[in-house]
Amino acid sequence: MGIDFHAEENQGAYIGRAADETWLQAMRSLVNPKGKKVMDIGCGGGIYCKAWVELGAESVIGADFSEVMLKAAWENCRGDERIKFIRRAAHATGLPAGSADIVFARALIHHLPELDPFFEEAFRLLSPGGILIVQDRTMKDVLMPASPSHFRGYFLEKFPQLLAKESRRRPEDESVRETMRKNGFVQVDTRALWEVRRTYEAWSELETDLLARTGRSILHELSDEELQQLVEHIGEKVSHQQNIEEQDHWTIWIGVKG
Repeated sequence: MGIDFHAEENQGAYIGRAADETWLQAMRSLVNPKGKKVMDIGCGGGIYCKAWVELGAESVIGADFSEVMLKAAWENCRGDERIKFIRRAAHATGLPAGSADIVFARALIHHLPELDPFFEEAFRLLSPGGILIVQDRTMKDVLMPASPSHFRGYFLEKFPQLLAKESRRRPEDESVRETMRKNGFVQVDTRALWEVRRTYEAWSELETDLLARTGRSILHELSDEELQQLVEHIGEKVSHQQNIEEQDHWTIWIGVKG
């Protein structure tokens, strides 16, 4: 199985929420985006394009290889002239060299068969002194214990076979840092982040989100029957709560174009 990013039925999979203050604070601690030109590669539904504008970016270009995802992004960001979208691959955006102050990629690199082409392109896009910010999960992030706020832990608790999929696709921290340095980035660093993904007013809202597999590509590895079992399992843990806060654990890599 696996998610098909080009399928019309998945058009709404990466919209319907806004970047949380935990993410906004994390970005402010790394870079001052005010007046900067940002490139969001693998932008999906444009959630973080809007967030960069909220942080004060002068302009944001979102790039994605899926026309379906970009249709959702256009609708999500409708009316904001500071945000533009292009259909391009992560390793070949076609944009001018040195045209970005910040290149950002969230939940992208675990989908890439090779890291070098993307980092080469990111380096090319950045102006001297520009900053690359990559947000993704390593296996350390994936293996964070389940809790009433970390639902992803329940995915593996209920269906341990998902670990095989995760172990094949998740990047290693040192490998990412090494590849960044190899492609010219300096001051390469790593940070950890607990990001609030979304807060649900009631279990029924979360239940609907999970059954739709919204923003969770790993759930496309489960059959409809397995997904129903998983949702029931999570419901046993959290359905009694109000204002259910969902958090995800991420690794963030930062590098500077010297």
